[in-house]
Amino acid sequence: MGSAIDKYLELRAKIDERSNQLHELHHDKMKCKKGCDECCMSFDIFPVEFYAIKQQLDKIGFSASDLPQQPQNDEDCVFLKDGVCSIYEARPIICRTHGLPFLYVGEEENWELSYCPMNFEGQAPEFFHVENTFAQDRFNSELFMINKQFIENHTEKQFKEFDLISTQKLLAE
Repeated sequence: MGSAIDKYLELRAKIDERSNQLHELHHDKMKCKKGCDECCMSFDIFPVEFYAIKQQLDKIGFSASDLPQQPQNDEDCVFLKDGVCSIYEARPIICRTHGLPFLYVGEEENWELSYCPMNFEGQAPEFFHVENTFAQDRFNSELFMINKQFIENHTEKQFKEFDLISTQKLLAE
């Protein structure tokens, strides 16, 4: 189990490095900053990510009492506190890449571009290319394979390849 979590943490570091490069490159076109919580919602994540985050939160002694109140509904992020992420250092991968321009292969096997509509206002889609976007499929594939290794060796609970766990359950376990 530790080996898969270590690989997850290594992948997370690579994603942080790439995200930081893209933030540096695009900082003048991005509105995403501390206090913007438009994209903050409850996400379902792979078991390897869930247990790695849980491990990190346990290590720092984080508990539900650190939060002001429970969210209004199931879609709200339980970790928002005054518009700021209370688990920022441990946050899921998806949260580490919010606002960045993504290139991914869509349903019809075509490249598709995605980014926060508040960012890159007036920017033509032709501006984006492989070097200035986040290669979502590559990182998601790595995460999937790391999770596969994790669930093969996880003995506490049985998971299937495509099982996901809500981030809200981090407070319950």
